[in-house]
Amino acid sequence: MRAERILAAGLLLALSGCVTTHTDSSALGAHMPKTSKAQQAIDAARVHTELGQRYMANGDLQEALGKLTKALQFDPNYAPAHTVIAVLYERINKLPEAEQHYRKAVALDPAKGAPNNNLGAFLCHTGRGSEAIAYFHKAVEDPFYQTPDVALTNAGVCQMQMSDSKGAEQSFRDALVRNPRNAEALYQLANLLFLRNDAFHARAFLQRREGLGAVDAATLKLGHDIESRLGDLEGARTYNQRLQSRFPDSEQARALDNNVSQ
Repeated sequence: MRAERILAAGLLLALSGCVTTHTDSSALGAHMPKTSKAQQAIDAARVHTELGQRYMANGDLQEALGKLTKALQFDPNYAPAHTVIAVLYERINKLPEAEQHYRKAVALDPAKGAPNNNLGAFLCHTGRGSEAIAYFHKAVEDPFYQTPDVALTNAGVCQMQMSDSKGAEQSFRDALVRNPRNAEALYQLANLLFLRNDAFHARAFLQRREGLGAVDAATLKLGHDIESRLGDLEGARTYNQRLQSRFPDSEQARALDNNVSQ
């Protein structure tokens, strides 16, 4: 699935353990709030989850797994730890363990957008699209979810995999209503329209995608295909040149190379 997920970096709670200081040292012990054991456990789980994320970012998955396991030992109900360890298990292809933790994160925060989006993306990735859509919709219902357009884009990608072109188009358009600068929704809608043989409108959405910058190989390949279908051979050639120059080892570049060679 090309569409990005909102992972645990956006889920980590800002847990404070502030201590009030006083100039009167004799009153210090009496007025300083004590941190409860429960709060200490939450703080420890948070710290180990953050460490696990850092190890994951550096590619040290074994060390990351150790930190995340430790986080859940401190607090088995710390939802961000369940999300991050689920991502790790999915990355190393331990799918039953990943699903268990994605579902636990949702169970702990059933109304929150990010855990629902993550579980939906996992279910779609593992071929359970009809179940996944309900979680994407649940994510969008969260009024405090900062990126509902991501869940809607994920839903659209999932609907495309389910051959629900009409539903996918609506999801991508809804995502763009929420965030007109959602690059993935723009690409996916352009691709959908191209597949429907509506190259003219596909071009418009792809141009909007390019206007955001940082295009990838898939975007340039789609641009080539759209211009070819519209009969603009010079435009198609320009896209191909950009693709071969910037992403010469990509699957998309090789595909166009093979077409030219044949």
